[in-house]
Amino acid sequence: MERSLELQNTVKEALNALYHHPDDAFRMQADRWLQDFQRTIDAWQYYFPFLRKTGMIRIMYDLKLKEINTLTTLHLKLRFLRVLVRLAEVADNLLHDATSNLETLIFCSQTLRSKVQRDIEELPSEAVRALQDSLNILLKKFHKGPPKVRTQISIAVAALAVHVPAEDWRGGGIVSWLRDEMNSHPEYVPGFLELLTVLPEEVFNYKIAARPERRRQFEKELTAQMEVALNILTACLQINELKEQVLEAFASWLRLKHKIPGPVLASHPLMLTALSSLHSEILSEASVNVISELIHYSAAGSSGGAAVNMPLIQVIVPQIMSLKAQLSDSSKDEEDVKAIARLFADMGDSYVELIANGSEESMLIVRALLDVASHPEYDIASMTFNFWHSLQVILTKRDSYISFGNEASAEAERNRRLQVFCPAYESIVSLVSSRVQYPQEYQDLSLEDLKEFKHSRYGNNQTFSVQIFFTSSSNSKSTSSTLTESVMLLAVADVLIDAASVLGGDATLKILYMKLVELINILFCGLCLLYLSKGVACCGNEHSNWRLAEAALFCIRAISNYVSVMEAEVMPQVMVLLPSLPQQPQLLQTVCLTIGAYSKWLDAASSDPSILASVLGILTSGMGTSEDSAAAAALAFKHICDDCRKKLCGYLDGLYNVYRTAVNGEGSLKVSAEDSLHLVEALSMVITELPQDDAKKALEMLCLPVVTPLQDVINQGPEILQKKHARDLTVHIDRFAYIFRYVNHPEAVADAIQRLWPIFKTIFDVRAWDMRTMESICRACKYAVRTSKRFMGITIGAMLEEIQALYQLHQQPCFLYLSSEVIKIFGSDPSCASYLHNLIEALFKRTVCLLTSIEEFTSRPDVADDCFLLASRCIRYCPQLFIPSSIFPSLVDCAMIGITVQHREASNSILTFLSDIFDLSKSIKREEFISMRDSVIIPRGARITKILIASLTGALPSSRLETVTYALLSLTRAYRVQALEWAKESVSMIPLTAVAEVERSRFLQAMSDAASGADVNALMVPVEELSDVCRRNRTVQEIVQGALNPRELNTVTVS
Repeated sequence: MERSLELQNTVKEALNALYHHPDDAFRMQADRWLQDFQRTIDAWQYYFPFLRKTGMIRIMYDLKLKEINTLTTLHLKLRFLRVLVRLAEVADNLLHDATSNLETLIFCSQTLRSKVQRDIEELPSEAVRALQDSLNILLKKFHKGPPKVRTQISIAVAALAVHVPAEDWRGGGIVSWLRDEMNSHPEYVPGFLELLTVLPEEVFNYKIAARPERRRQFEKELTAQMEVALNILTACLQINELKEQVLEAFASWLRLKHKIPGPVLASHPLMLTALSSLHSEILSEASVNVISELIHYSAAGSSGGAAVNMPLIQVIVPQIMSLKAQLSDSSKDEEDVKAIARLFADMGDSYVELIANGSEESMLIVRALLDVASHPEYDIASMTFNFWHSLQVILTKRDSYISFGNEASAEAERNRRLQVFCPAYESIVSLVSSRVQYPQEYQDLSLEDLKEFKHSRYGNNQTFSVQIFFTSSSNSKSTSSTLTESVMLLAVADVLIDAASVLGGDATLKILYMKLVELINILFCGLCLLYLSKGVACCGNEHSNWRLAEAALFCIRAISNYVSVMEAEVMPQVMVLLPSLPQQPQLLQTVCLTIGAYSKWLDAASSDPSILASVLGILTSGMGTSEDSAAAAALAFKHICDDCRKKLCGYLDGLYNVYRTAVNGEGSLKVSAEDSLHLVEALSMVITELPQDDAKKALEMLCLPVVTPLQDVINQGPEILQKKHARDLTVHIDRFAYIFRYVNHPEAVADAIQRLWPIFKTIFDVRAWDMRTMESICRACKYAVRTSKRFMGITIGAMLEEIQALYQLHQQPCFLYLSSEVIKIFGSDPSCASYLHNLIEALFKRTVCLLTSIEEFTSRPDVADDCFLLASRCIRYCPQLFIPSSIFPSLVDCAMIGITVQHREASNSILTFLSDIFDLSKSIKREEFISMRDSVIIPRGARITKILIASLTGALPSSRLETVTYALLSLTRAYRVQALEWAKESVSMIPLTAVAEVERSRFLQAMSDAASGADVNALMVPVEELSDVCRRNRTVQEIVQGALNPRELNTVTVS
């Protein structure tokens, strides 16, 4: 008794520290203790006030005593007994303690809910009935609250119902039991109503550690009792103060999508009550939830779809349409307007296929959705965005018109519909394009917020992103909330793209251009447009409201992929306007990005060289204005050089001057080292268009500003090179990587790498210890190999000798991935066989000596990842060298050790390597290789299978399930009957308490089907179910992993 009171008091003290102690360290310590407590068997003792009275403690003790007889030491037996004695000593629990404060009650109710969901199997079956009784008492005790406690207890009861079959609820199931309890104890109806609300939600709650078959059975039990549940709710409507709770419960049951006939629902009292509540002075959130669920229900395929539920739809739609006027009613509360808008959006999303026919009734809904889209608050307007996308897909997708028979009829109907909906999409373009103005307060943002803002508006590397920064009609919003909107709200760009898909890019561009002209008229004086068309600025008002013009250009950029490259009406005028816009940094940034977005148009439509010269001038100006505009200009420069490369060959000298100035950091250009890579790529693509001899000379010029600083450092001697910061070297080496990657002249690149090899070799020799430098130089070598291929000549031999020797001393992962590229290019070349054989033997022998335990895999995941990527490449490109080699068996042993490494990429590479081995017969028909493989795999087959099944059942995260499953099924396809025996042997090790016989059988049947050649995708369900069953809670997972012991090979010496 003393011990139990001590534990009870400790829980209270820990909770008090968690919520009230001023020291963060104390609060963290209390939090850890409470979390650990929730996971222990001690936690159960607070929730059984009747265990001792009913003698259940004695039963539990006896049952657990049988279990501990399997324990091997007296110490463990005594320790386990002490836990049970502590359980028996507790006279009461905190939930029944009248002195417990709210924090204690919430914690205990959450713990109870969690224990019932996850750990019900810790209790013997005889104790479950006592748990049901205890939960019933608690549900009644807290029927008036506190609400958080009542909710947690209700969820606990619902979770118990998932575990416990219907017959254990007085034979009629949980809903019938609930009905009887409510009839017997009407004073506790509020608590019971909450339970009725959460019951259907628990069908889809996978936190509950129920077996898949039991979960399916529970769903059937609830759907079978749907009528009983709705009758209970209908009866409760008579209690006016419970109406809101009743409607919430009704919405919850509708989510089950049980096939209640539409006509029945259309006249059901619950439905009529929800509809009538829509027109009450204070809008009922519950009624909105009900109508929303009814909308989804009426369109769901599982309930028969719109055609079957038309009587229900015909009741819902007029009621919602009658609320349209309230969208613009300034007297309405914003939350009420938001709820009404949600109903219109739900109606549009659910009935979009009906709306797409373009009938007059449909257009009434479309016009209402336009009213929602015009609302000044973005989070209301954006509710319609998904509808415009879904409608666009139906209107433009040819499959939507198959039912119209021949091609001519289908095309005629498609054109009719597009014509009907074009005005709506024209309106939506005008409505949304005004929502992307640059925020007024951007200058006040912190560095972190500014970074987030730029990412939201421009994406990584200034590329266009669908995450847009939005302005709000409310100026009172804080910077942080505005930034949150920039990430979370749907992109205006997506809506513009949807509109362009329906209207055509050229038509959408025209709308946006007219908006731009209109804004320029606001931005400048009345005569300014005339002057701008001639390239002359008119007045001094350039900087007064640049945000308007920037927003219009932003939208024009968003639809660039949908504008015809032959568009000749609007784009020429846009390009004429751009040079005369104010040189405001943010506006100039968007101007540069717009130029880059229309690079294909510039190539196809620009016969006037002055246009190219003009935009290149803008980009050069952008590079000298600010770092942000320089980044945008460099990116645009790359796009222009990519798409207009042939035209730009004549501008090479000017382009080179810009490149050299930026790379050398000369002049006033503000291009960062990272953004200068865009310029390197740009010049490289133009050089690709030159004839061979000209390309070689141009490539030398391109390399000169890059090689000079490296040569200067090397000339200072090894000591200086050794001490240099990695960044001082990689900034130049990375430029070589871009040159070798994008100059598509194999001979010229091969000549360049041969000339540069002495510099590269010096860096290899002196800096082999430096991972960053080695990654950079190996990347450059990789692209040189990829581009030059067999023109590499003697350089490839020198490169292989270098990395082979250095890997023995410095196990840099990048040496392995460079070797992977070499294997891919030269693996099938007989003249390179000797080089490559020595390479892979040396690299793999060193690696398997490093990776001898799971701890080594964990500490060297990049080595493991690149090692097995290289091994997979060897299987695909040079099996004649790899399979017969002496290292192949050792590498398989090494893979077995590392399968369960938690590093995602390393684990996936190992599993892919094994799958490639098992699938060898798909790519190689030579019988001797298959025989060699089998001589390695068959002796290890049982252990490999065991590790794979252990990985499937918990040794690896569930996110790896697909990769593990593929490896296991590949093994099964390769070895058929043998693999089935291995699988049976492994699965039989798992105790029946963890995996039932029926679950074993389903899994083994899937393996058998795989051996017979069945489609892998069709076998995923039983495999996933075995995985779920074995992971359903920590105790089961530990039992399974203890039985399979997947890491028994972790310290085995490789062969």
